[in-house]
Amino acid sequence: MAFTDLLDALGGVGRFQLVSTALLLLPCSLLACHNFLQNFTAAAPPHHCQSPANRTAAAVYGSEAWLRATVPLDPLGVPEPCRRFTRPQWALLSPNASVHGAATEGCKDGWVYNRSVFPSTIVTEWDLVCEARTLRDLAQSVYMAGVLAGAAVFGSLADRLGRKAPLVWSYLQLAVSGAATAYFGSFGAYCFCRFLMGMTFSGIILNSLSLVVEWMPTRGRTVAGILLGYSFTSGQLILAGVAYVIRPWRWLQFAVSVPFLVFFFYSWWLPESSRWLLLHGKSQVALKNLRKVAAMNGRKEEGERLTKEVVSSYIQSEFASGRPSNSVLDLFRTPAIRKVTCCLMVVWFSNSLAYYGLAMDLQKFGLSVYLVQVLFGVIDIPAMLVATTTMIYVGRRATVASFLILAGLMVISNMFVPEDMQSLRTAQAALGKGCLASSFICVYLFTGELYPTEIRQMGMGFASVNARLGGLAAPLLTMLGEFSAVLPPVGFGAPSILAGLAVCFLAETRDVPLVETIEAMERRVKERLSRKDAEEKGEEVSLQQLGASPLKETI
Repeated sequence: MAFTDLLDALGGVGRFQLVSTALLLLPCSLLACHNFLQNFTAAAPPHHCQSPANRTAAAVYGSEAWLRATVPLDPLGVPEPCRRFTRPQWALLSPNASVHGAATEGCKDGWVYNRSVFPSTIVTEWDLVCEARTLRDLAQSVYMAGVLAGAAVFGSLADRLGRKAPLVWSYLQLAVSGAATAYFGSFGAYCFCRFLMGMTFSGIILNSLSLVVEWMPTRGRTVAGILLGYSFTSGQLILAGVAYVIRPWRWLQFAVSVPFLVFFFYSWWLPESSRWLLLHGKSQVALKNLRKVAAMNGRKEEGERLTKEVVSSYIQSEFASGRPSNSVLDLFRTPAIRKVTCCLMVVWFSNSLAYYGLAMDLQKFGLSVYLVQVLFGVIDIPAMLVATTTMIYVGRRATVASFLILAGLMVISNMFVPEDMQSLRTAQAALGKGCLASSFICVYLFTGELYPTEIRQMGMGFASVNARLGGLAAPLLTMLGEFSAVLPPVGFGAPSILAGLAVCFLAETRDVPLVETIEAMERRVKERLSRKDAEEKGEEVSLQQLGASPLKETI
């Protein structure tokens, strides 16, 4: 009997599953705020060079006239952001006047920022514009590097120490490092704290999903996985609202970090995964947790009747040849696991590459950054409704493949939309982002179901590493747009289509019990292939009989 049968006997999707899932997904919603936080804390408001200090001239001619005489205009009639005249050009004060060949210089006296929308950001505080504008992207790259490091570290720790300990630590680390980011006054300290915050992203997402999946019976896993997607979507909407109300970047940073201290305190109530405990020989603790679950689900008598022997009997066949995994090489050790890992490497990298390529620089769309953030969040709701329906009634494989291919086509077709049709380009990009967000959440659940328990966290951590590599590559690919406008959309869209095709090589996991060990997974694959061969042979025999019947009648 499978372990999920034991969960069904103890109440199935009961009160415990509902409460624990809600407590695990609430932090995930605010985690989305940190993922997209630099869309607001690192926004670059309109700016121009600080004019040379000359109070007399400014008083005589007025501040606007003084600005016109000291700062050149770009082709759109806006003051140049990074150049100023070496000497005031008074001729420009005359109507329809222009000057040619006037000498210019950099902004030696600093910049003047339009603070009507963003009173303060890291850009205005540390002048991350002009020659220093790449430091703004560097800060986001440092955060993504932290996410990458966290995927490698927490994925391995969770298989060795359990799901709960890394999760509790991640809550505390995010609360402390997030508050420290708002406190320190240097760009270097800001980047270091952002790196620590990025590490917790993987620790929270991976362990939250594993605890939800491993305590959830088979029939509830799909909805639970999709609820993770909705929590992430709600986080994007929360961010837009909080950022609109709290404009100074330091207070915004503090506001989205402090709640994780609350999550840290209540996370001690969450029980460790009994699947993991049994796999590591901690049957007494597993039995205690199962009785706690049974009591909360109104099945206290069933829980009291449980013994270590009874619990072990549910998964004895699965664990008979199992062993804890300590090496990433286990992800490539056997043919079935190797196939899953290689396909998921492509899927996670491509999905993340396209997703962050679209979602991390909202100012490029030329609309209100708050409006675009809301649009990019709202579009996920209908997309995930469709994803939920197809995952339940069609399957994981078809859902993930369809969304990835559709997103790739959306991104590539966007380059054929004229530049002046900015609203249409934004809407089309939002649709593509919605497809990518849905496929991202589906593939989180799909990956957790594909890998056996003994290497589930190792596998999800390794898959997440590939996703973070995609996130790191996204801004680099965007920079190629300076050489050719075709490269970014093709670079984001083509891998997404390729990933959709790679999903077709994975097994379907809808309504299939979780596998506990690598050996059990290999047995399942061999049994599936044996049944397929038997069916094919049966069809061949039937065709031969049908072909022989007319011949017998003729004879």
